[in-house]
Amino acid sequence: MTEAELKTATDDLASLIGQSSRAVAFTGAGISTESGIPDFRSPGALWTQNKPIPFQAFMASREARAEAWRRKFTMDDSYRGAAPARGHLALAAMIDAGRLSGIITQNIDNLHQDSGVADAHLIEIHGNGTYATCLSCARRHELAWVRQRFEATGGEPPDCEACGGPVKSATISFGQAMPELKMRQAAAWSTDCDLFLAIGTSLVVYPAAGLPLAARDSGARLVIINREETPLDAAADLVVRADIGAVLAGVAGRLGIGRLS
Repeated sequence: MTEAELKTATDDLASLIGQSSRAVAFTGAGISTESGIPDFRSPGALWTQNKPIPFQAFMASREARAEAWRRKFTMDDSYRGAAPARGHLALAAMIDAGRLSGIITQNIDNLHQDSGVADAHLIEIHGNGTYATCLSCARRHELAWVRQRFEATGGEPPDCEACGGPVKSATISFGQAMPELKMRQAAAWSTDCDLFLAIGTSLVVYPAAGLPLAARDSGARLVIINREETPLDAAADLVVRADIGAVLAGVAGRLGIGRLS
């Protein structure tokens, strides 16, 4: 996309947001790459050496649970200190200014919360990787406690303090059921909005990738902001293939809202 095309697209997006009364953003890994967290498709990313353990395997053996935690801590150490980037801050500013109703995110990095987005304006459909939960009683466990137990026992997977059940990062693993309530909320937000912004997501992972179509089929305008093409580009009212941080910061500027540094 040329500089002139980027300016036109940014102006068009700012206009669409300005006309909207119920805009919703849907974010994927692409919004966090500027924060130093590579997406799944980045060449040589640590994901390739530390792939998540499937849920069924995690539940089947303590060995798999131990390996899942080893990989989890390796990833956490590599991306420790990641902070909200321009895209996160721009969306938070739009919410504060009443230009955006909320954010549905596939990300587990907590960066939307760190940018100042309140829980009432955020739906995490793939969970959150900054704490853990017991799969038996749902008790929350902080990662510092999990890691202390893991290291003190020579790499044994921790069990719940309350009931002895298996403790897992509070994320949705491959093969694990999606959170029913949050998916219902995400679907409701999508079908009720008048503008749906798909940002930094490949739109190939279902059921999440069905949300933009649900929004469009309910009459909302669909905007896709992503560096690479997606399967839904042809269905969108506007497609912007450019740096996400630059685009969203530019839109926030055109809308006269700040808080981007």
